[in-house]
Amino acid sequence: MGHDHSHTHGLTGTAKHRKRLIMVLAITLAVVLIQIVGAVLSGSLALLADAGHMLSDAAGVFIALLASWIATRPASELRTYGYQRAEVLAAMANALILIVIAVVIVIEAIRRFGETPDVQTDIMLWAAVLGAVANLVSLLILRGGQKESLNVRGAYLEVLGDLLGSIAVIVAAIVIMTTGFQAADTIASLMIAVMILPRAWSLLRDVVDVLLEATPKGVEVQMIREHIMSVPGVVDVHDIHIWTITSGVPVFSAHIVVEDSMISAHGADQILDRLGSCLGSHFDTEHCTFQLEPASHSEHESHQHA
Repeated sequence: MGHDHSHTHGLTGTAKHRKRLIMVLAITLAVVLIQIVGAVLSGSLALLADAGHMLSDAAGVFIALLASWIATRPASELRTYGYQRAEVLAAMANALILIVIAVVIVIEAIRRFGETPDVQTDIMLWAAVLGAVANLVSLLILRGGQKESLNVRGAYLEVLGDLLGSIAVIVAAIVIMTTGFQAADTIASLMIAVMILPRAWSLLRDVVDVLLEATPKGVEVQMIREHIMSVPGVVDVHDIHIWTITSGVPVFSAHIVVEDSMISAHGADQILDRLGSCLGSHFDTEHCTFQLEPASHSEHESHQHA
């Protein structure tokens, strides 16, 4: 006997944060244009690296927005979960873009170490300050949604890196202005690349966990098993599966062995309601599927999983 406690929650994941992403996209693109012009006029590699990083952020936000629209398309017989995983694939593309940007910055920085470019620090400084202010505004916009969506979290982390990158450019400009140490620009560009890579790796790792249907972070299978076993009438539980479809959409399924007397319609309803309430309240998992099995039938079951 199977039962599915499923509910409709409206917009999930990135979809309900579209306005935040659109605002950040507009701000980011405007600053990218200003920083590219500033980098060309000033000759600053660090400023160009920061502009490239912000351009990758803009591309990532655009991909996230596109994916959030695709993800809201209804499910079908061919895609029973709809297109919700599109958001996860977008996050993966975002991470890969970050890695490519970081590698390009490192290659160009290494090439520049043998040169002594003349950097116009006044243009470099003002463009970096503008970028820092814009990044701070974007962080405040995204802060409210970064815990609910993998893509919003990715955008938040990228903007945070942009803010640190802009600060590095500001420091480099001040160093060059006060000491004449031109290599500070190249060093700052390398620092930006170093800041990009760990965040890209973290995001990529989270995406891989979702695609491999790993147990969501913070969920302990043994604790869930104990809660299920505490429900009156439950004898055993096996074949537990917990995974994530997309941000904010965890899914749970399990085979529940119950006392033979509880297999009646009334008894089964009681157990299913208690199980659904238990999983929903304790583990924030409302998409639950339970297969009830009488204890007398358990010996015929092949337990393949936890």
